[in-house]
Amino acid sequence: MSAELRDQVQSSLGTAYSIERELGGGGMSRTYVAMEQALSRRVVVKVLSPELAAGVSVDRFRREIMLAAKLQHPHVVPVLSSGDADGLPWFTMPYVEGESLRARLSRGPMGIGEITGILRDVARALEFAPGHGVVHRHIKPDNVLLAGSSATVTDFGIAKAISAARSGPEGSTLTMAGTSIGSPAYMAPEQAAGDPNIDHRSDIYAVGCMAYELLAGRPLFVGQSPAKLLGAHLGETPRDVRELRAEAPPALAELVMRCLAKDPDARPSQARDLVRVLDSVTSSGPSPAAPAILSTRIRAGRALALWAAATAMVALTAWAATVVIGLPDWVLPGSLGIMLAGLPAIGFTAWVQRTTQRAYTATPTFTPGGSDLNSPVRLRVRDLPRGWTLASDLLYPNLTLENVWSSVIVAGDSPDDARLALRE
Repeated sequence: MSAELRDQVQSSLGTAYSIERELGGGGMSRTYVAMEQALSRRVVVKVLSPELAAGVSVDRFRREIMLAAKLQHPHVVPVLSSGDADGLPWFTMPYVEGESLRARLSRGPMGIGEITGILRDVARALEFAPGHGVVHRHIKPDNVLLAGSSATVTDFGIAKAISAARSGPEGSTLTMAGTSIGSPAYMAPEQAAGDPNIDHRSDIYAVGCMAYELLAGRPLFVGQSPAKLLGAHLGETPRDVRELRAEAPPALAELVMRCLAKDPDARPSQARDLVRVLDSVTSSGPSPAAPAILSTRIRAGRALALWAAATAMVALTAWAATVVIGLPDWVLPGSLGIMLAGLPAIGFTAWVQRTTQRAYTATPTFTPGGSDLNSPVRLRVRDLPRGWTLASDLLYPNLTLENVWSSVIVAGDSPDDARLALRE
């Protein structure tokens, strides 16, 4: 199927683009790297998965994607062109040399400065987009691309375009039918509940989830099935990020927790509020949260040098007093003994200070590859948690549930049936 789809897409692209390789994909699309012949530059070609594209109006998708194509911003990966391959919508974007934030997470912990810079770039992209009528709806580390010291956000408006282009009963859109497209680990409560009136504040919640993961070293909610995860977004209070990352600047930690408010009205109202706080965190320098003694630690080598100089001075003074004044002979060895007794105390103090500082400022270990809660899971009716009931049928035969969620979507008794479950 992969080779057949590639040939199908290449045929649709014609001679304008030459597909070089597949980058992978999953979720909403398959992704290819292609050479744009006219400009001799590499671009990314994304094709909606056949399952998700079933029932999508190509014309409506193209109209929606045109809104995303109007976004021209340093921290937004723009849409360059769009089309369809025998009914499968595709679009092209610039090829960004670098890695995704998810890949960066898999390589190890990140410092506060690096985290703040990435979040600021993402917030600037989100500040710009709503003014052009575009909401992302799918913010997650996989959709943040890193190139040098800059972060850019990709797939702006794609989730909305899919929702708007897919017709439900009586001409309603997928959004109006009460479903959501996104990753459960980063879904706002109103998005998990299938609210058709979600706005840019769902993106702010997703940024909060992502920022929490960058700081704490783990997703907002862990060790839960996707169904319970959606329930946690709806009703569970997360642990304060300051308990998991002690050196997080207070302003940054407070911002993250505000973004995670269950009520959209309790979150920052605009992405510009995030930018303002993140700018202040960057310009204010290191966090003052650590005790002063930890920020002025004297190195062991310097302490030993000071001790040696003081010992030499004491020994010289004791010798001179013995010769000139006539003090007893035991004064010199006694003075040296007292100075030597202080040596273990210096070593112990240095060890305690170093150990305390490391414990206080330790960066948590990240789970390689991030949380597997991003992966879509097909649930059956019998797997529903207590307190969840079937609400209605979704009239989408052959629908795979990859990255398509509403409160929770479960498989019915046959593989061609999917049902919507709502929490009681």
